[in-house]
Parts: sequence; C-alpha cells; structure tokens
Amino acid sequence: MKKNIFILFLSSVFCVSLACRNNEEKPLTTTNSKPVYSYEEKLKREITEIRRFLGKSAKYNSDVAFFLDMRIESGKNRFFIYDLKHNKLINRGLVGHGSGSETGIPGKLQFSNVKNSNSSSLGKYAIGGSYSGRFGKAYKLYGLDKTNSNAFDRNVVLHKYADVPFEEQIKPICNSLGCPMVNEKFFEVIEKTIDASKKKIILVMYY
Repeated sequence: MKKNIFILFLSSVFCVSLACRNNEEKPLTTTNSKPVYSYEEKLKREITEIRRFLGKSAKYNSDVAFFLDMRIESGKNRFFIYDLKHNKLINRGLVGHGSGSETGIPGKLQFSNVKNSNSSSLGKYAIGGSYSGRFGKAYKLYGLDKTNSNAFDRNVVLHKYADVPFEEQIKPICNSLGCPMVNEKFFEVIEKTIDASKKKIILVMYY
C-alpha cells in the first residue's frame, strides 16, 4: 500500500514538474518578431492617397506618379513608376537618399526639411522643369507638404549619378546631399515619362 502511494506521489511530482518545465519553455518557442514589412501593401495605401489628392486638383498628371519607398534598403529597387490610369507598375529602380538621413542603425533613416541637413524629406513633390546642372540634366522639385516645403530652396532635385548602380545589390548604394538620385540608365526612363507629360507629375517619398 505504502509502495503504491509512493509511486503515485512520484508520478504526480513528475507530471507537475514536466508541466512547469513546458510552461517555462513556451516563451522560448514563441517568437515576438515584428510583422514582416510589405512594400506592396504600403504602395497600395500610398496610391490610394495620391488618387485622392489628384482628384482634388486638375493641375497635376493623374495618369502616372512616382513612389519612393524609403523603408526599403537602398541597394534594392524602391523607386516605382506607377500607371494610375491602368493601375499597374510600369518600372522600378534604385534611388539614393541623403547622407544626413543616415542614423548609424542599418535599415533606420531619419528625415529633415532643414537647410544644410543633407537629409531626404518625406512628402509629395511636384516635378518641375529641367535644367542642366552639376550632374547633367536634372528636374526641380517643389515640396507640397510641411515636411518638404523647403525642397526648392534647399536645391533638392531629381538627378542622375554615375556611381548609382543599375542592378540591385546587397550593399547600400551611395548617398546624396538630400536629392533623390538615380542611375543614368534608369534616369532615361524617368526622363521620357516626365518630358512626355503635359502636366506636372507627382513624386511622393514615404517611409
């Protein structure tokens, strides 16, 4: 009888300790990882916002827009040319951001609208006329939001740069002084789109 009671006692202790151990191990098997970022979902939301904005004004091109997703690392395609009329992505390419936007933390950027900050500025831009500058043909940018209202005065423009690669790469690409700068070959695609437009095209930079 005593032997049976002792065996039952050991069994219960073993079960309790096993349950406790399993409870303690549960947090190790459950990961608290953040949701994976989806640039497609973000792009859809930005497209919806731009459609709403363009619906309020007839002064801008409502058939095409440029979207720059700064949450995507610079070595990956994050400059999107989108056909709003037919609801499809036309092209994509690399684009550099301002050196002042670097935080020292991989994948994390900061943004500024302040002169001489060398930072990129988030918000909507109207792409203005072209001119010949330090890097050849470039386009003036006019900030339409509080976050990028100083773009013109800061000489933030859309331009090409020889050191920006055409293909995606693992490493980050070179930085600008705040301008969105692209590869020379990709610039030709952008150039044709802008020059063929009778109205100003909207470029939106988001994070």
